[in-house]
Amino acid sequence: MLAAEADVHRMALLKRHVDLKNEFYERVRNETRQVPEPEKRLRDTVTKLEKTIANQKAEIEALRRQVTRLALASAVLTHESDRQAERAPVSDNVVPSRRSTT
Repeated sequence: MLAAEADVHRMALLKRHVDLKNEFYERVRNETRQVPEPEKRLRDTVTKLEKTIANQKAEIEALRRQVTRLALASAVLTHESDRQAERAPVSDNVVPSRRSTT
Protein backbone atom coordinates (compact mmCIF):
# COMPACT_ATOMS: atom_id res chain seq x y z
CA MET A 1 0.00 0.00 0.00
CA LEU A 2 2.72 2.47 0.96
CA ALA A 3 4.84 1.46 -2.03
CA ALA A 4 1.89 1.91 -4.36
CA GLU A 5 1.12 5.33 -2.91
CA ALA A 6 4.75 6.37 -3.33
CA ASP A 7 4.88 4.83 -6.83
CA VAL A 8 7.91 2.78 -5.76
CA HIS A 9 8.45 -0.94 -6.25
CA ARG A 10 7.73 -2.77 -3.00
CA MET A 11 11.18 -4.39 -2.74
CA ALA A 12 12.88 -1.05 -3.36
CA LEU A 13 10.90 0.41 -0.51
CA LEU A 14 11.76 -2.46 1.82
CA LYS A 15 15.46 -2.44 1.01
CA ARG A 16 16.25 1.24 0.49
CA HIS A 17 13.73 2.97 2.68
CA VAL A 18 13.63 0.96 5.85
CA ASP A 19 12.89 4.09 7.85
CA LEU A 20 9.72 4.72 5.80
CA LYS A 21 8.64 1.11 6.15
CA ASN A 22 9.15 1.24 9.91
CA GLU A 23 7.28 4.52 10.14
CA PHE A 24 4.41 3.08 8.11
CA TYR A 25 4.10 0.00 10.32
CA GLU A 26 4.30 2.16 13.43
CA ARG A 27 1.44 4.30 12.13
CA VAL A 28 -0.62 1.22 11.30
CA ARG A 29 0.03 -0.13 14.76
CA ASN A 30 -0.94 3.14 16.46
CA GLU A 31 -3.96 3.97 14.33
CA THR A 32 -5.53 0.53 14.16
CA ARG A 33 -4.27 -0.75 17.51
CA GLN A 34 -3.33 -3.92 15.64
CA VAL A 35 -0.10 -5.67 14.85
CA PRO A 36 0.55 -5.99 11.09
CA GLU A 37 0.15 -9.50 9.70
CA PRO A 38 3.83 -9.90 8.65
CA GLU A 39 4.88 -9.01 12.19
CA LYS A 40 2.40 -11.53 13.63
CA ARG A 41 3.80 -14.26 11.38
CA LEU A 42 7.36 -13.36 12.33
CA ARG A 43 6.52 -13.37 16.03
CA ASP A 44 4.86 -16.79 15.65
CA THR A 45 7.92 -18.08 13.80
CA VAL A 46 10.25 -16.71 16.48
CA THR A 47 8.15 -18.35 19.20
CA LYS A 48 8.24 -21.71 17.40
CA LEU A 49 11.99 -21.46 16.85
CA GLU A 50 12.58 -20.59 20.51
CA LYS A 51 10.60 -23.69 21.54
CA THR A 52 12.59 -25.80 19.08
CA ILE A 53 15.86 -24.46 20.48
CA ALA A 54 14.74 -25.14 24.06
CA ASN A 55 13.73 -28.70 23.12
CA GLN A 56 17.03 -29.30 21.36
CA LYS A 57 19.01 -27.97 24.32
CA ALA A 58 17.11 -30.30 26.66
CA GLU A 59 17.70 -33.24 24.32
CA ILE A 60 21.42 -32.46 24.05
CA GLU A 61 21.70 -32.28 27.84
CA ALA A 62 19.89 -35.62 28.22
CA LEU A 63 22.20 -37.19 25.64
CA ARG A 64 25.27 -35.83 27.45
CA ARG A 65 24.06 -37.38 30.71
CA GLN A 66 23.45 -40.67 28.91
CA VAL A 67 26.94 -40.62 27.37
CA THR A 68 28.42 -40.08 30.83
CA ARG A 69 26.41 -42.99 32.29
CA LEU A 70 27.38 -45.27 29.40
CA ALA A 71 31.06 -44.36 29.70
CA LEU A 72 30.99 -45.12 33.42
CA ALA A 73 29.19 -48.43 32.82
CA SER A 74 31.75 -49.35 30.17
CA ALA A 75 34.62 -48.57 32.55
CA VAL A 76 33.06 -50.72 35.29
CA LEU A 77 32.48 -53.63 32.92
CA THR A 78 36.01 -53.40 31.55
CA HIS A 79 37.43 -53.34 35.06
CA GLU A 80 35.33 -56.37 36.09
CA SER A 81 36.33 -58.24 32.95
CA ASP A 82 40.02 -57.55 33.64
CA ARG A 83 39.65 -58.79 37.23
CA GLN A 84 37.93 -61.98 36.07
CA ALA A 85 40.64 -62.61 33.50
CA GLU A 86 43.30 -62.28 36.20
CA ARG A 87 41.48 -64.79 38.45
CA ALA A 88 40.67 -67.29 35.72
CA PRO A 89 42.43 -70.62 36.20
CA VAL A 90 45.09 -71.41 33.63
CA SER A 91 44.56 -74.72 31.90
CA ASP A 92 47.43 -77.22 31.70
CA ASN A 93 47.24 -77.36 27.92
CA VAL A 94 47.40 -73.57 27.38
CA VAL A 95 50.78 -72.03 26.75
CA PRO A 96 50.91 -68.27 27.08
CA SER A 97 52.29 -66.57 23.99
CA ARG A 98 55.36 -64.47 24.35
CA ARG A 99 55.43 -60.98 22.99
CA SER A 100 58.37 -60.17 20.79
CA THR A 101 60.58 -57.35 21.99
CA THR A 102 61.71 -56.23 18.57
